[in-house]
Formats: sequence, structure tokens, C-alpha cells
Amino acid sequence: MSTISRRGLIVSGAAAVAGLAAGPAQAATGQVAIKIFSAGFLVGASGGDGSLLLNGQQYLLAVGGVSAGAIIGVSAADLVGTATHIHAPGDIEGIYTAIGAGLAVAGGGKVAKLRNNKGVILNLRGRQIGFMFSIDLSGMSVSLK
Repeated sequence: MSTISRRGLIVSGAAAVAGLAAGPAQAATGQVAIKIFSAGFLVGASGGDGSLLLNGQQYLLAVGGVSAGAIIGVSAADLVGTATHIHAPGDIEGIYTAIGAGLAVAGGGKVAKLRNNKGVILNLRGRQIGFMFSIDLSGMSVSLK
């Protein structure tokens, strides 16, 4: 094998290894704060807003949803937590469904773990104000403002 061929093989091999090492973009974790207002009698509607803090940038969010079932009352919930598995700010957008048991009540507060179709996971906790027989975050829609 000639010297030029060996050098070419070494250079191309090093370039291939460097390309593999770079790999896909690393997923980030952001901080989320959401305020949701809900009201209903049998069929409920919810809406609200919030923010995502990701890599030092703040993005405003719009939140909405509709639920059916044993819903009676009016309430508001202030939720904070994390959004994981985010590659770009737009990944936060989508319809979220509950992971596992969904919404739980823990010591007067609300705890939820939700996922959208892009794989973003919201781990939320907070307090509910007002009276509502049922508050269900599964099916919650989040979009950037």
C-alpha cells in the first residue's frame, strides 16, 4: 500500500470517527411555569398561559384543553416543574397525555407527569385553588405564543 493511500485511509477513518462522536444534538431540560383555569359542568374547558426557560431564553406558552366526565366546578392551578428531552423550543408544543397514573393529589398539591408526541416530558407540581370535582391535565395542549 502506498504512503498516499495509507494517509487517505487514516484521514477518512478519523473523519468518520469524528462524525460519529458528534452524534445527534444533546437534549436539554427547561424550567416550566403554567397557570391553568378550568370550569365545567359535565364537559369542562381549560386554558391558561405559562413560560418555558430553556438555555437562558424565555418562551411564552399558551395552554388549553377540553375534558369530559364527572366535572363540576371552577378552579385554577399554578404549576411549576421541568420539561425534559427538548432539542429545540418548538418541541414543547403538542398534546400531552399522562404517564402512569397521571394527575395525583399529594398533600393538598397536584403532581403530574405528562408526555407529548415529540417525547418531551413535563414533570409538574403545584396547588389548585377553587373547587372542582375533577381536574385532568391529560389531553392538555401546549403551544408557543
